[in-house]
Amino acid sequence: MACTGLALLALLPIVAAPVKETPAQFAGRTKWWREAKFGMFIHWGVYAVPASARGGAEWYLSGSRMQVKDYEKFAPQFNPVRFDAAQWVRTAKQAGMKYIVITSKHHDGFCMFDTRLTDWCITKATPFKRDPLKELAAECRKQGIKLGFYHSIMDWHHPDYLPRRDWEKETRPAAGASLDRYIDYMKGQLAELLTNYGPVAVLWFDGGWEHNAQELRSEEVNAMVRRLQPRIIINDRNQRPEDHSTPEQTIPAGAMPNDRLWETCMTINDTWGYTRDNTNWKSTENLIRKLCDIAHKGGNFLLNVGPTELGEFPQPIHERLQGMGKWLAVNGRAIYGTSKSPWKRLSFDGRCTVKGNRVYLHVFRWPDEGLRVVGLKTRVKSAVCVAGRERLSVTRGTEGEMPTWSISRPSKLDPIATVVELTLAGAPVVDDPAVVVRQQGGGPIRLKAADASIHGSAQYESGGGHDNIGFWTNQNDYVSWEVVVEKEADYQVAVTYACRPGNEGSTYDVTLGMRGGGTTVNGKVEETGSWTDFRTVVLGDFTRIRPGRYTLTVKATSMPRGAVMNLKEVSLSPASAR
Repeated sequence: MACTGLALLALLPIVAAPVKETPAQFAGRTKWWREAKFGMFIHWGVYAVPASARGGAEWYLSGSRMQVKDYEKFAPQFNPVRFDAAQWVRTAKQAGMKYIVITSKHHDGFCMFDTRLTDWCITKATPFKRDPLKELAAECRKQGIKLGFYHSIMDWHHPDYLPRRDWEKETRPAAGASLDRYIDYMKGQLAELLTNYGPVAVLWFDGGWEHNAQELRSEEVNAMVRRLQPRIIINDRNQRPEDHSTPEQTIPAGAMPNDRLWETCMTINDTWGYTRDNTNWKSTENLIRKLCDIAHKGGNFLLNVGPTELGEFPQPIHERLQGMGKWLAVNGRAIYGTSKSPWKRLSFDGRCTVKGNRVYLHVFRWPDEGLRVVGLKTRVKSAVCVAGRERLSVTRGTEGEMPTWSISRPSKLDPIATVVELTLAGAPVVDDPAVVVRQQGGGPIRLKAADASIHGSAQYESGGGHDNIGFWTNQNDYVSWEVVVEKEADYQVAVTYACRPGNEGSTYDVTLGMRGGGTTVNGKVEETGSWTDFRTVVLGDFTRIRPGRYTLTVKATSMPRGAVMNLKEVSLSPASAR
């Protein structure tokens, strides 16, 4: 039975509200995180006992539609006697990871730390009795790894958390429950985590989507967190933007607008918590190339592992982390402390990072015709292959009006990613024109999400049924494409989008414009079934469009229910092609 967090909160010192940071102060506080690039995410709890992907892994209570009292039976079976905090931290370090974020409490409400505020925790409800977060905090300090805590706002176990699940409304009636009282409880637990475990580098909220920021008292909660840990980094999942964005299981198409900090969190197989029935492990090559891609776009990679009920990482996890660590031991200078690529599109199959006057080319497949770097205006002083420090020859040329640098092939290539370090005469200056979509043969023009310029905090999503601009939760965000029209005609405008029930109702304008004017059609978002059930709707016609270069924009004009849509494509069909 949970008790209120009011008693603990009353003991906290009253401190003045934190002063708003300057950009320089923000940069200083987040410096370590921006340089780290690579961290370990750990989802661990009593759901490791049933360990079923079919039940939803860490969502087992919900996925199996269980009653809380039936789920509680897993706690006495949770006895991770092989847990070794020193080994866990050593594994992260050897993989090249610089920080760890672990679940202090997931949606099932089970606390993986010694809390005074509930008996539904590892030290009271299991035979293990120890506090793994206390041991992990000590080892992180000892081995020089930053430690952060994931904390779920959603809590299916606590009697005051609302709403109830559909299948338990009769067995656990909501009468008398108070979300406000639950927020007090959550604040009390956060206070424990932020005062009893030493420096906490990251607070990673999750499960805040069932309520708005006012209901969650997010401003108040975040202010308390920052009073207790002034250097902490807070994510964006309690309905406030805070320090960084958190795309999940996907990598954005490019860097975030306005250099917004971001971090992709991703599973090493298909589930966050440990499961016995999911062995779809991502390959070491796949994971390293994802890390290169994320660094290329200026983000961090938080790679999740799910320990077993005994407290061990499955062997396939060890194998992949060891492979990543081996590659980073050689090529880490091209990842850690780097900034995003100055190119949006590269002239070779690979990625790029920058550190001062050094450019790192992560070449996935060495071109048969030779490696050429197009558009780099700054003089290249030297080129070396990072592995072995082999010097490579560099020849300057041109491609059209673009400067081009040709680099000789190293004697040995890395089958995953060969990294070439270019030392320049100064900071890289790049001629990187915007992607332009050109009409072909007078036919339809398809403007795909992956080719759009995103203005704001919305993100491109791919994989898992996604190929769209999503996370469109700010009405002021918009997207645009550069379009070259070859044929004079009337063009029918169609939009392909998806929208989950409950978020429909937004209105938007699609405008095709040139300097001095444009033409607009309007649309209204209807629900389509889910965020990945895409529907194509015809909005109307752009009439008498002449050949030329245009900018097409999609802008929301209203957003009554929290999100605009998942936008997959805009198509323009000339009258003769219908």
